[in-house]
Amino acid sequence: MTEPPRPARRVDSMGAAAPEGATADEELVRRLYAEHGRALFGYVLRLVRGDRQRAEDVVQETLLRAWRHPEALDPARGPARAWLVTVARNLVFDGDRARRARPPEVGEEALDVVPTGEEDLDRAMVAWEVMEVLAELPPHHRQVLVEVYYRGNSVAEAAQRLGVPPGTVKSRTYYALRQLRLLLEERGLTAEVAL
Repeated sequence: MTEPPRPARRVDSMGAAAPEGATADEELVRRLYAEHGRALFGYVLRLVRGDRQRAEDVVQETLLRAWRHPEALDPARGPARAWLVTVARNLVFDGDRARRARPPEVGEEALDVVPTGEEDLDRAMVAWEVMEVLAELPPHHRQVLVEVYYRGNSVAEAAQRLGVPPGTVKSRTYYALRQLRLLLEERGLTAEVAL
C-alpha cells in the first residue's frame, strides 16, 4: 500500500521552510521579519540610542501590530517597510512620552530612606495631614505656599514663577498661613508641629 503524498512544505521569501502546520498569519510575520526585521531593528536601535532590549521590544510590537492589521500591508497602500517604520517610530515616541509623564523609577537604595521608627512614623502622619489641609486651601494660596516653603523660592522668585507682583506673594503667603493654621487647629494639630 502506498502512502498518500505529503503536502509540500511552504517556503518563505528567504527560502526557509515554514514550520509544519504554520498558519497564514504565522507565515506573514515570518516573512515580514525575514524581509524587514534587520533594517527595522537598525532603525529603531538608532532611535532608542543603542538600547538593544528596547529596540527588540519595539520591533516585536511593530510586527505584532502588522499581524493584527494585515490590511495595512496591502501593496496598493504603499510599501510595507514604510508602514512598519512609521509604526516603530510612533511606538518609540509614545514610549518616550509615557516615560516623561510618569515619575522616575527608583532603585532599591531609595527604600533605605523609608522611615521605620515611631518618631519617623509620627512625622510622616503629620506631613500627610498637612498635605490634606493644603489641598483644602484655594489654589492661589496653595501655589504661593508651595513656591515659598516647599520649593524654597524667595518672594521675588515666587512672584516671577507665579506671574504676580511681589506684594501679592507676601499678602497671599500671610493669608495662606493664617488659613492653614486654622485648618490645622481644627484637626487638633498645632502649627508649630506641622510647620
